[in-house]
Parts: sequence; C-alpha cells; structure tokens
Amino acid sequence: MTTYLLAGGGTAGHVNPLLATADALRAAEPDAELLVLGTAEGLEARLVPERGYELLTIPKLPFPRRPNRAAVAFPGRFRETLRRVRGLIEDRGVDLVAGFGGYASAPAYLGARSTRRPLVIHEGNARPGLANRLGARYTPHVTTTFSNTPLPHATLVGMPLRREVTALSDPAVKSAAAGEAASAFGLDAGRPTLLVTGGSLGARRINAAVHANARALVDAGWNVLHIAGARTEVDDPGIPGYAFMTYCDRMDLALALADFAVSRAGASTVCELAVVGLPAVLVPYAVGNGEQRFNARDLVTAGGASIVADSEFTADRFREVVLPILADRDRVEGMAVRASSVGIPDGDRRLAEIIRSAAHDA
Repeated sequence: MTTYLLAGGGTAGHVNPLLATADALRAAEPDAELLVLGTAEGLEARLVPERGYELLTIPKLPFPRRPNRAAVAFPGRFRETLRRVRGLIEDRGVDLVAGFGGYASAPAYLGARSTRRPLVIHEGNARPGLANRLGARYTPHVTTTFSNTPLPHATLVGMPLRREVTALSDPAVKSAAAGEAASAFGLDAGRPTLLVTGGSLGARRINAAVHANARALVDAGWNVLHIAGARTEVDDPGIPGYAFMTYCDRMDLALALADFAVSRAGASTVCELAVVGLPAVLVPYAVGNGEQRFNARDLVTAGGASIVADSEFTADRFREVVLPILADRDRVEGMAVRASSVGIPDGDRRLAEIIRSAAHDA
C-alpha cells in the first residue's frame, strides 16, 4: 500500500486542487493511504475532514518579509516545524510528498528532500509562489496549470478541478444541467445568461459596473446571474430576469447555464471557463503580484476572453466593451469554441498519474 502526503492550504486556490487530486488518487488506487498536511487556520481545517481525508497540522509560519520580531523568531520556529514534518513522514511511512503551495508546502518540500522521498509539485498560478519556486529546485517532477509558468522542467497538466465542473465539458451533460439551473435560479431557459462573479468576497468595480447596466442587459434579451460576494456594496435591482445573490453554492449549475461571463481571473476560475467553453471579459484583481493577468493569457491568446483592467472597468466601459459582444451572438459562440480549445478537463487525473508514477518508480 502506498502512502501519499499532500501538502498545501490556506486558500481555496491551494485546497481545492489538492482535494481534486486526492479524489483522483483515491479513484485510481483505492487501497492507498492519503494524508494531508496543512494548518489549523486555513480552509483545509474544514474542507479536508469534510471530504474524508486525515489532516495533519503544523503551525502557520509565513516567511518574514521585513526585519521584526517574527523575523528573529522565524529560523528557530521553522527548524522545529521541519523536524516535526520529518517525523510525520518517517512515522507514517510516507512514500511520496506532493505539494500545492501555501504555508504547509515549504516544510513538506524540505522534509521530503531530507528523508529522500520523491517530491511532486503543482503550481496553480501562472506566476509561481515562493514555496514552489523553492521546491522546484529539489525535484524533476514539477507540474503547472498554465503554459507560461516559469518553473524548470515543468509539465503542463492543467488545474485539478471538481468533477461536477469538468463533467460540463460534455455538451450533453451541460445541456441537461442548464435546464436544472434555470429553474434553480428562477431564470428563463429560453434566454441567454450572463454570469457575473468576483469571487467569494466580491469585486467592487465589477459589481458596480454591472449593476448600473442591469436594465440595459435585460432589455437586450439577456438573463443576468449576478453573484455579488459577501462584501457587496450593491443591492438586488429587483428586475425580472436579473437573479442577484451574494453567494452561490452550486457554481456548477451557474457555469452550466451561462453563455458569457464577466469575472475575476483567478486560476481556478480561468480554468473552469475554459473547460466549460464559457467566453468572458476578465477583470484581473489588481492587488498582489499581478498573477491574474498572467493566468488569463492562454485564454485571451486563444480568443476565448478579453481583458479590461480593474481601474478602467466602469459602467461606461462596460457599455463600450461588454454590451457590443453580447449583441453579437455569432461572436459569443465563436469565443466559446476558442475558449474550450484551451480547456483541460482531466487535470486531476493527469497530476494523479504523475504522482503515482513517481512513487512507484522510487
């Protein structure tokens, strides 16, 4: 029996690909033991046990970026965390470590190296994080979501996604789900649907621009499914054909129903759009290291999406860019075909196969 240790967490961008890969490993190798290394503070603390996997926790230990007390204490705390991870690897008989970035990954990578376990790395963003840049030095088994990720000897596998989303790459499945979705959201199945989403917390400029054009969208013959996020500053406009919610727990249904999207360009979002064949105007999040703009490159280059900077995405800009696209159904359909051309619906299985191969070769 093979024992795999999957390391990562903190955000949904790390946890969800980890869980999708764990599911693919479980399906391919039912007798394998699957352990997850994370922290008690991240999303993994709730999501991993809910999915039925054992979570092993280590302290959340951000890399210090300025000289302060945390920086002084960091070396000692990191050595203790690394000692703990090495002990877990040895005591649990771990055969391979796979990492997805996040706070738990760097100790896991160094633990794999010091115990001579094979290491597989998956980078979700086009611009790799610090932990994965470090870990890529120690292993030939580096995998990426996007073709433009600058990591050595990387293999493109795509993003491990939820099976309920990847199933929508089958037109028959998507069509059947769209009928269910129209009923669930109270929208007319005979009209095309614009999906608007800025992530779980929402996106202020996207929300404001779409909300200001609510009447124009509905008058143009479109449904609007607006998922505004927990921190939205706009309200339900109360227009028939405009479904407004702060959170959606069935994004698979939203994706099945949609014919076009306006959204952020997080890695998972971009990959889901491509897999489903959903064209979009993307408004990358302007904070951070700019990875969202790079995440969108393959989809934009293929012609499946356009980009508008967050600072430029006003109500007027929405009318100039989005409304003309929605008025041209041939253009929308062509963009959908080009979007699907870069979709990778089996990223979970591709990554699981590389993990299994590395473990068994070792």
